[in-house]
Amino acid sequence: MTSQCFHCNEEIPSGIKLFVTINNTAKIMCCVGCQAVAQTIVDNGLTQYYAVRTEPAHKSQALVPEQLQKHKLLDEAVLQSEFVFQGDSQDKESKEAILSIDGMSCAACAWLIEMKLGKLTGLLSINVNATTQRATVKWRDSAIKLSTILLAIDNVGYQALPFKANDAELSNKKQSKDFIRRLGISGILMMQIMMIAFGLYFGAFTDMTEHNKVYLRWVSFILATPIIFYGAWPFYIGAIKALKTKRLSMDVPVSIAIILAFTASAWATITQQGEVYFESVAMFTFLLLIGKFLEFRARAHAAQVSANLLKLMPMTATKVIAVSDNVDLDTPSKETHHKEVLVAAKQLLKGDIVIIKPGEVVPADGVITSGVSQLNEAMLSGEQLPISKTINDRVFAGTLNGDGNITVQVQQATSQSFLSQLIRLSEQSQAHKPKIAQLSDKIAQYFIALILLTSIATAIYWQQHLPEEAFWITLSVLVATCPCALSLATPTGLTCATTRLNRAGIMIKGGHVMETMPKINCFAFDKTGTLTTGEFTIHLVELIDNDASITGSNYSQAQVLAIAAALEAHSEHPIAKPFAEHRDYSLTAKQVKVHSGQGVSGIIDNIDYAIGKRSWLEKNAVLDHSHTPSFNGTRCLLMANKKIIAAFYLIDKVRDEAFATISSLNKDNKTLLLSGDGQVACDNLAKILPLNTVLGGLSAQDKMQQIKYAQEQGFNVAMIGDGVNDSPVFGAAHISIAMGCGADITKSGADVILLNNKLSSINTLIEVSRRTRRIIFQNYLWAFGYNAMVLPLAVAGYITPYMAVIGMSASSILVISNSLRILKQ
Repeated sequence: MTSQCFHCNEEIPSGIKLFVTINNTAKIMCCVGCQAVAQTIVDNGLTQYYAVRTEPAHKSQALVPEQLQKHKLLDEAVLQSEFVFQGDSQDKESKEAILSIDGMSCAACAWLIEMKLGKLTGLLSINVNATTQRATVKWRDSAIKLSTILLAIDNVGYQALPFKANDAELSNKKQSKDFIRRLGISGILMMQIMMIAFGLYFGAFTDMTEHNKVYLRWVSFILATPIIFYGAWPFYIGAIKALKTKRLSMDVPVSIAIILAFTASAWATITQQGEVYFESVAMFTFLLLIGKFLEFRARAHAAQVSANLLKLMPMTATKVIAVSDNVDLDTPSKETHHKEVLVAAKQLLKGDIVIIKPGEVVPADGVITSGVSQLNEAMLSGEQLPISKTINDRVFAGTLNGDGNITVQVQQATSQSFLSQLIRLSEQSQAHKPKIAQLSDKIAQYFIALILLTSIATAIYWQQHLPEEAFWITLSVLVATCPCALSLATPTGLTCATTRLNRAGIMIKGGHVMETMPKINCFAFDKTGTLTTGEFTIHLVELIDNDASITGSNYSQAQVLAIAAALEAHSEHPIAKPFAEHRDYSLTAKQVKVHSGQGVSGIIDNIDYAIGKRSWLEKNAVLDHSHTPSFNGTRCLLMANKKIIAAFYLIDKVRDEAFATISSLNKDNKTLLLSGDGQVACDNLAKILPLNTVLGGLSAQDKMQQIKYAQEQGFNVAMIGDGVNDSPVFGAAHISIAMGCGADITKSGADVILLNNKLSSINTLIEVSRRTRRIIFQNYLWAFGYNAMVLPLAVAGYITPYMAVIGMSASSILVISNSLRILKQ
């Protein structure tokens, strides 16, 4: 019996025994090509390909280099569905992905990758975050393929893979272990070298013959060699990558310093002439490694938010599938029942049905089809109190189910979930470079060139005036002035700020937000859904006298509510929601028409009904103006056979934190109300909230004109709306802020989304943005100030190599530590 290749489905030739372990099961392959491709898919964590493919893969031939073949695989649409996001509405052909970059040793690496790849045709943008060591790339698929981008990153000297939280965590752990191993070996050997050096310096070996002293030099040389060629290896790799791209990074002067110091001492040992400083270069390298390790730990702490969010995703889910069994073997009839199957959460597709039990994590975005429960959505909104969810309510991947069993129909695959979009947008905002950061990148490159030229001039000068110290003074210049802190000043600050805001339930989408927000001095608000909750309640029901001969019957309050509920069940308008609790399922509306922004009409028990705005109904209805109560709420009318039979008066609750928020904003800013609701309703709201200017009855175009008018008066405007009908207006404001998560976050035009639906988050956003701006300026002040101060001191010979290493490391650590202060509550 012949078997078939798991990858391409072709028969296995006799004598071939090739296997690849896929999902903990050994799968047989027909050739080396299929084995290589399948192993690449496994290595990239993309084994879902085999679960969702609709036909076998093509037989693979290993005729291209392994790395190129590996990248070509990632151009497959089935594989890309796990980590690639489609472009926005303006450019549907574009694609976007987050990549993990391996091999980055310092902030300059991010700059090198951006500079090199920025020249690729078809690459719309690339932003590399030195803090998270991740890149957000956006490209036009018809002009360039993802494999080309990955290969270009390889050619620069780095390795890029699709970002996955677990892989990122494993990579960090591996990098941490590698740092500790290098530190351990370098530290132990350095101590042995220092023991010998101290003995020689302080006369412990004065009675020793010259031959034995030479022997100790050779011992020091042998002990220092692993430190130089193993401990300091990351610095050399970084320098080589930079030089290959004809750029200068911080690793270049450091590597030159280490190699020169070791080479000079080695030559002195071999020729038995001159002084050796193995202890100096060993201490120098060890201190550099300590600084790099502390910097790595700080960056990992600052970047952990995205990985932690993705780790909230469960590995498995309980999927409900239909199973058909033969009841009687003699008859073809079958009986269908449902079966619960445990599957990998990432294999869930749109339309799948899953059961979520108490205490379990929701595996995918979906809608509840049965059951009631309390869900904790703190990971999205920052709100710790559980939220009650019932049938037709949306649930989001990563949220925690409370005390009830619920059945959910999946609406989005895991890779396209709200949580995945949240992480992608966080990466985008963190990678944005303010103008001052773009300037510092340019300065850093020229500054390194200046350091090298200054070092050459210093060496020439001191070689003529103090030859015995010229080498070490030059070494100090090379190291002390390395501008690592300059390149870390902005990315660490923005990463920490985004993390802090995410914890508070504030989602930053626009990269310019942190730069622009401190300049805002005018806040424009929408009314419904923003200053008010947007959740209407029926405050009063008025039955209007009617003629049974016209309407068909006399109605009670319960009947009109049930009829209204049957019609409004077909509408998604906020006013329709309060009628849901009065639904009588014995009443069925037929020939229903939803009139956008006006109301709903339909036939129930052969009677024509309509519910909606008075202005819409009065065109065809016989209106009875009597018995109209004096009430300022929203009025909704119900008519039967073109006769008004009832009026429903609804009220929209003002948000609890609205008064405190606007009062706080009024201290330093102007506040506007720009609403499409009637002026009377807006004036009533102004009696409750201390708004500076209140304008009602505005269309979207009117709102845009008001914002532009405020801007002409010198105001920087932020528009706060519910993100549904305010999208056109958002483009006119300097910053747009939307309430709530919305139905589809990627289609929202907002720069900021308040996931917690709290207006008080605006004050948090202002505070954090101002603090971030202040801390980033502090970082630059320190980075520039340190280099300006230390350069002349190093050139003058007042800074030893030890002091240079400590100063350079301390400078970077200080910048990162200063940025970490943003994370404090």
